Amino acid sequence: MTTVDWPMVTVILPVRQEAAFIRRSLGCVLAQDYPPERLEILVADGRSTDGTRQAVLELQAQHPRLRLVDNPGLVVPTGLNAALRQASGEIIVRVDGHTEIAPDYVRQCVIALRSTGADNVGGRMNARGEGAFGEAVALASSTPFGVGNARFHFSSRDEWVDTVYMGAWPRAVFARIGLFDEELVRDQDDEFNYRLLERGGRIWLSQSIQSRYTNRSHPRALWRQYFQYGYWKVRVMQKHRNQMRLRQFVPAAFVATLAASTLLAPFWTPARLVLGLAVGSYAVANLTASFVTAGRHGGRHLRHLPLVFTILHLSYGSGFLVGLARFWDRWKDRGPVYRVAEDTNVP
Repeated sequence: MTTVDWPMVTVILPVRQEAAFIRRSLGCVLAQDYPPERLEILVADGRSTDGTRQAVLELQAQHPRLRLVDNPGLVVPTGLNAALRQASGEIIVRVDGHTEIAPDYVRQCVIALRSTGADNVGGRMNARGEGAFGEAVALASSTPFGVGNARFHFSSRDEWVDTVYMGAWPRAVFARIGLFDEELVRDQDDEFNYRLLERGGRIWLSQSIQSRYTNRSHPRALWRQYFQYGYWKVRVMQKHRNQMRLRQFVPAAFVATLAASTLLAPFWTPARLVLGLAVGSYAVANLTASFVTAGRHGGRHLRHLPLVFTILHLSYGSGFLVGLARFWDRWKDRGPVYRVAEDTNVP
């Protein structure tokens, strides 16, 4: 394929307070083997105060194809939308601030889009952590027991899926589907993919699209992250009720059972039995998954894995319950659909 055959691509990085990672993640984007004259890079910064903007501006002085886009909404979906409205590429590729993409990442995204006819393509989330706890998080979040059946966490084959990590789209998809839902601080990618699937779109997972994601490496940060995932998942389900599955309620049901039986146990014998059964069965499942996961990696991090699995499940379930309480009256409120503005370049 000659240079003129490669489509114009816009890479969007929605970031905020990413000073510790931005040079690594953005450096990988700047080092792509894609024809540089066919590549535009937009960093949508949520008014960071930790040096992120300064780092981007310093790199921008050396790389004219890099631009900083202001994101006054501060969160990921407003940043994505702000950049989309300024993008000039035929293909849109998302890259997150905690991610380092392979040198051929953009090229492989374009190849996958053209060869499959998909509306969204992406690769596996290859997680890595810093320190023993962070490495255990990387192992746990790459298993179905840890994070459910989202196949981009653990699949080893090319296949049609419901969602992928980050994503790459023909720009025309946004004219057809709309932009990202700005209400959703988390899970906006899930909501967008649900909307895409509901309208006949297709999503392709390609093992040739490679990246490395640096996950949270402290228990408190991990809890906060997955609590937010559970919390905002409620709004995603309210907007797309046909996508609801029984398994999505399991973490919340488990947390609710633990809370209710704990409160009632001092006064009611059946509650003590339920509490013992819930804790005992979960302990068996958790320890089994921990031994199996650690065993696949030479026994590493067995000491941390039970805690990591517990945090993943309890934080997500707790966030989901809080979300149900917070959004209890919004089951008929799908919210606005963010259409492409008239002044955007999207056709």
